[in-house]
Amino acid sequence: MHPVEIKKDVFWVGAVDYTSRDFHGYSLSPQGTTYNTYLVKDEKTVLFDTVKSNFLDTMLCRMSNVTELETVDYIVCNHLEPDHSGCLPKLVELCKPEKIFCSPLGKRSMQAHYDTEGWPIEVVKTGDSINIGSRDIQFIETRMLHWPDSMVSYIPQDKLLICNDIFGQNISTTERFVDEVDRAVVEHDMVEYYHNIVLPFSPLVLKTLDAIAEMGIEIDMLAPDHGLIFRGKEDVQWCFDKYREFAEQAWKKRAVIIFDTMWHSTEKMAYAVAEGFESEGVPVRIMHLKTDHHSAVMTELGRASAVVFGSPTHNNGILPEVAKMLTYMKGLRPQNRIGGAFGSFGWSGECVKSLSGSLVDMGFEMPVDGVKIQFVPTHDSFKKCYEMGVELAKALKEKCGD
Repeated sequence: MHPVEIKKDVFWVGAVDYTSRDFHGYSLSPQGTTYNTYLVKDEKTVLFDTVKSNFLDTMLCRMSNVTELETVDYIVCNHLEPDHSGCLPKLVELCKPEKIFCSPLGKRSMQAHYDTEGWPIEVVKTGDSINIGSRDIQFIETRMLHWPDSMVSYIPQDKLLICNDIFGQNISTTERFVDEVDRAVVEHDMVEYYHNIVLPFSPLVLKTLDAIAEMGIEIDMLAPDHGLIFRGKEDVQWCFDKYREFAEQAWKKRAVIIFDTMWHSTEKMAYAVAEGFESEGVPVRIMHLKTDHHSAVMTELGRASAVVFGSPTHNNGILPEVAKMLTYMKGLRPQNRIGGAFGSFGWSGECVKSLSGSLVDMGFEMPVDGVKIQFVPTHDSFKKCYEMGVELAKALKEKCGD
């Protein structure tokens, strides 16, 4: 298990989880993930974060190829979520660090997760810095990106920002840097990560990006705790630009149709709605919730500004998978979207009302009435679905200035 030197005397000593498909219990990680840990050798040796507990031996092996464990003087905990702090108790035992640095809320989180009695915890806040020899480490709190305890660590001499969960991706590769991987793959994984994890905190993302710009600090490497490292000013700026794009949620001329179905009537309606979008030149993706995971749907929603839901009426409401998707989406707080609703029913017919109500509650604009049909769609009902797609497409194009 070899470390990777990412800067002079700065080493990646993390772990790659090739088999993980479940990220934090709520999102998929179709390509696995990476737990990035960084070790800096100077007059003081500093370890930044750890890895998930079941990768302890991997991390220790990489570290031992750089330094003896007992030479680790400081541990910096940028974030206390267990995939980054899971090995902390063992490392404290093995390394016996002089100090463990964390944010004010990081200390509270650390004490809630672990028995910290006797640990040399030192709280730091935005503006605090420490010297480790030829380098300084400056701390910047980034609360709610994406936990209250989150902070980043900046080493000005290396122009390096160690940024925990911000700017990450779920990807498992033998490559360590963004420029070694197809850019389209990286962007897809960034969209997936952002829209399933960071999206609700988009206003804070914009404030953070503005704050970094105002500080005037030079950054030519972003080292996140998941995925690939951005090196070089161009790639760092590309990452910043992508995050600003994600956070601003500007209108996009693309639609996604999300549905579940019992006897295929609602499914057939979905395809008719899609035809309406296509006729107006708006690309559309149809996603069936029995085959498409809710995190995959959110990834697609990251590229679309028209979101149309379909469900048959079930027990005076909607099908469970649709209700689950709406609950998940609501928690992620997407902005700047238009919505639509359709569905079939047998006798009571509350589906469209329920779907529309959920979308309105999320702040979606609803430019056209929903369409519901009884039992099996006819030519006339398909025409209504098609026309709804057309009208939604026109409303979207107007938003996009097309």
